[in-house]
Amino acid sequence: MKKYIINSLITLTIAGIIVSCNSKIESVEIQGEHEENESRVELSQAQYEVTGIELGKLEFKEIGSELMVNGVIDVPPQNNISITMPYGGFVKNTTLLPGDAVKKGQLLVTIENPDFIQFQQDYLESLANSSYLKSEYERQEKLYGEQVASGKTFEESKSNFLANEARIKTSKARLTMIGFDPGKVETGEIKSVVNIYSPVAGSVLDVYTNIGKYVSPQDVIMDLTNSDDLHVELSVYENDITKIKKDQRIKFNIANTDEEWREAHVFLVGKGVRKDRSVTVHGHFDSKNTDLLPGMYVTAKIETASEKALVAPNDAVVRFGEKHFIFSYLGQRDENGKPAYDYEMIEVIMGNNEDGFTEVTLLDSARAYEEIKLVTKGAFTLLSKAKNSEEEGGHH
Repeated sequence: MKKYIINSLITLTIAGIIVSCNSKIESVEIQGEHEENESRVELSQAQYEVTGIELGKLEFKEIGSELMVNGVIDVPPQNNISITMPYGGFVKNTTLLPGDAVKKGQLLVTIENPDFIQFQQDYLESLANSSYLKSEYERQEKLYGEQVASGKTFEESKSNFLANEARIKTSKARLTMIGFDPGKVETGEIKSVVNIYSPVAGSVLDVYTNIGKYVSPQDVIMDLTNSDDLHVELSVYENDITKIKKDQRIKFNIANTDEEWREAHVFLVGKGVRKDRSVTVHGHFDSKNTDLLPGMYVTAKIETASEKALVAPNDAVVRFGEKHFIFSYLGQRDENGKPAYDYEMIEVIMGNNEDGFTEVTLLDSARAYEEIKLVTKGAFTLLSKAKNSEEEGGHH
C-alpha cells in the first residue's frame, strides 16, 4: 500500500512538471510569436538604440548604364600660349612663377637689347627723309611732264621715295612686333628695353628663363594657359566607342581621390583611332571648376543608356561572401517583458549604380517589393550581428 502511494506521487509530480513546462513554452510562443529563421536578425532595445537604424523603401528610379574610362583635364590648343621674343634679348626682369595667376595686359617679362635702339633710329631716319624725298619726287615728276628733266632722273627720285616709304612701313611693323609704340618713338621716346604683356587672363604653366639670361627668337620664355575653357578629355577604346553619343552625361573625379563626382557632358567624339586603339572623347563641364588644373588625371563614368529600375540607397545594400543582401524591418515584439526588434535579410542581385542608388533585383521574384520596410541606415550593423549569430549557431 505504501509503495503504491509513493509511485502515485512520483507519477503526479512528473505530470505536473510536464504540464508546467508546456505552459511556459506556450506562454513564450504566444508572447513573442517568434520563429527560428536563419535569415532573421534580432536586436534588443539597447542594441536598437545604438545602431541608429533608419527605414525607407525600395522604389523605381531612372538609372543609367555606365562605362568606366580614364582621362585628363585639358584646355583647347588655342588656350595654351607660349611667350617668345621675336628679336631676342637679355631678360632684365621677371617675377612670375609656375602657378601664378595673370590678368590680361599684366607685365610678364622685360627684355633688353641694344639693337632695339638701332631699330628705332632707322624708323626715325626714314620718317625724316620722307618729306624731302616726296618733294623731290613731285618736283621731278613735274619737270619730266614739262620735258625739262630726263626720264632717268625722274625714275630715280620716284624709286628713292617709294623705297623710303617701304622702310618706314617695315620699321614700324618691326617696332610693333617687338612691343614698341611707334607713336611714342616719333615723339622721341627711345628705349633699349621692351615689356611683354600677357595676351590673356589665366595662369603660368612654366617659366624657362631667369634674370640675365639671353633668349633667342626661337626660345620660349614661359607658357601660359587660359583655364576659362577647361574640359575633360577621355580615352574610350574602339570596341566601346559606338556607345558614346553627343550630350551623354559624364561623371568624373580626380584620380586616386575620394572627392564627390562632378558632372560634364559629351561635347565631341573623335573620328580617329590612336595607336593604343582608343578614341578621344571631349566633355564640357556643367559648372565651373576653379580648383582643377590642366594635366590632372581623372576617373570618369559615361552614362551610355538609362531605364527605370528598382533601386535602393547604396548604404542599404551589403555584401556577405559572394552574395548581396538588404534588410527588411519585420516589427517589434515583446520578449520576457522587454522589446525586441526583428529584421529579415533578403538576398538581391545588384545592377547598375548611379547617384547614390543601386539597382537591385529580388532573388524571390514572387515577393512584393512594396511590402519591404527597407533598412536604409544601419544595414552593416545588422550584417555584423547576423554573421556573429551564425558563428554562434543561428541568427536568433
